[in-house]
Amino acid sequence: MTWNQQFPSSIQPRMEQISAYVASPYWDSLCSAMAQRYQSQPLLQYSCCSLAPGWNVKFRRGSKALCTLYPDEGVFTCMVSVGQKEDHEAQLLLPSLTPYVQQLYRETFPFNGGRWLSVVVGNPEILEDTLALIDLRVPPSRRWQVQQ
Repeated sequence: MTWNQQFPSSIQPRMEQISAYVASPYWDSLCSAMAQRYQSQPLLQYSCCSLAPGWNVKFRRGSKALCTLYPDEGVFTCMVSVGQKEDHEAQLLLPSLTPYVQQLYRETFPFNGGRWLSVVVGNPEILEDTLALIDLRVPPSRRWQVQQ
């Protein structure tokens, strides 16, 4: 049964149910990191988007979106937007990232002033890369407040 069949718009899942469906240790690790590093709590929203319909999990810091998680059976995707302001820092960060994330960044064309990266988080290195990209979403003047 697909994600949006199991949890249609009328049935909001609990975080525990999402974690069980995804069944990836990286899901729980990323959600914990969002709470610890950014003091960000999950916000569940239902999307009718044709690319990823169903419930997703958004994380924000203040009014700024940090990332959106899209659950799937056995895996999940983390969408991180790298804006024009963060692009220079992202370019400097790229050589330290996994080949997968480097290629994803290079192949994701700018749209509305930013790159909307859909990272499939499938191993600890990609999880760390994803967190490094999310770090770029925090304004430089506030990064010292981010707990790592």
